[in-house]
Amino acid sequence: MSTTNIIKLTQYSSGAGCGCKISPSVLKEILATSEDFPPHPALIVGHDSNDDAAVIEDTKGNWIISTTDFFMPIVDDAYDFGKIAATNALSDVYAMGGTPLMAVAILGWPISKLPASEAARVVEGGRFICRMAGIPLAGGHTIESPEPFFGLAVTGTVEREHLRKNNTPQQGDVLFITKPIGLGVITTAAKRGLDASDELQEAISYMCTLNKMGAELARIRGVHAMTDITGFGLIGHLLEMIQSPDLCATLDYASIPVLPAARKWVSQFVYPDMTTKNHSAFSSFVSPLNAEQMLLLNDPQTSGGLLVSVSPEEAHHVAEVMMRFGILEPKPIGQIEQSGEIKISVK
Repeated sequence: MSTTNIIKLTQYSSGAGCGCKISPSVLKEILATSEDFPPHPALIVGHDSNDDAAVIEDTKGNWIISTTDFFMPIVDDAYDFGKIAATNALSDVYAMGGTPLMAVAILGWPISKLPASEAARVVEGGRFICRMAGIPLAGGHTIESPEPFFGLAVTGTVEREHLRKNNTPQQGDVLFITKPIGLGVITTAAKRGLDASDELQEAISYMCTLNKMGAELARIRGVHAMTDITGFGLIGHLLEMIQSPDLCATLDYASIPVLPAARKWVSQFVYPDMTTKNHSAFSSFVSPLNAEQMLLLNDPQTSGGLLVSVSPEEAHHVAEVMMRFGILEPKPIGQIEQSGEIKISVK
């Protein structure tokens, strides 16, 4: 194929990956309601806590997880896009400590602009990741749309003693993350034609890595809370974790893993639009940041890692699980503290 015929999916979308998310302030307005219905008696986790997925108890006492996630292309290659979108959608189940059971696809495609064969490659990428997760891609729904988008609706299950929510850390807990940040910066550089291919391939590798370790981490008694880091960046998802007025957090910036290429690009002020939206929404809750810290800690991650809050006594078990999954020398990036003057202090 000549270079003039190569299809670059990101040229057909106004957003990219989890950077497509509606800004936190607008989302809050959308979800606000004056209705005062009593909660459903079987609902264990709903949208009120901004958690990663919903959980409901069925008539036999099983706890069922349900989630959906989809977005516009974050990379140009259709197969890679399908893999990333599927990995990202499955992450919500793992972040709750659960195990996926099956998935169905959500696909929008501009048929007049892009061939159906490219859509087939997207779905095939999603199907591959579902096979890696040990589940079927069992169906789905497609529409013709002005811009391409893809994702999954995923059903999973979790044992009640292993359910982990995003807003239940305890004072004194230490924090770990399971993937480096900077994914949004690198994919933005790629969309602008600036990056080296090896930088993008490293980011794609992380975005296609399933957060399967979440199910194992949830079996550690001292793990009190988990969430995955996506469109609101590390700062935004940590703020969701410390919703309680009794808690705040301190981050050790030097200990936070960052993709090396991301530091290079933020030094040249290359970053996604969602970064500034995140900063505007969260800056009043965070200690003063320098430019690099602001751009990386608010960087929207697509298929990012897990943020784990664990008691200091059990932290070595979290590190052991992370090492079994190929993470070298994992170490805490911060800790949960008693509420102070500011919600997140970066040191």
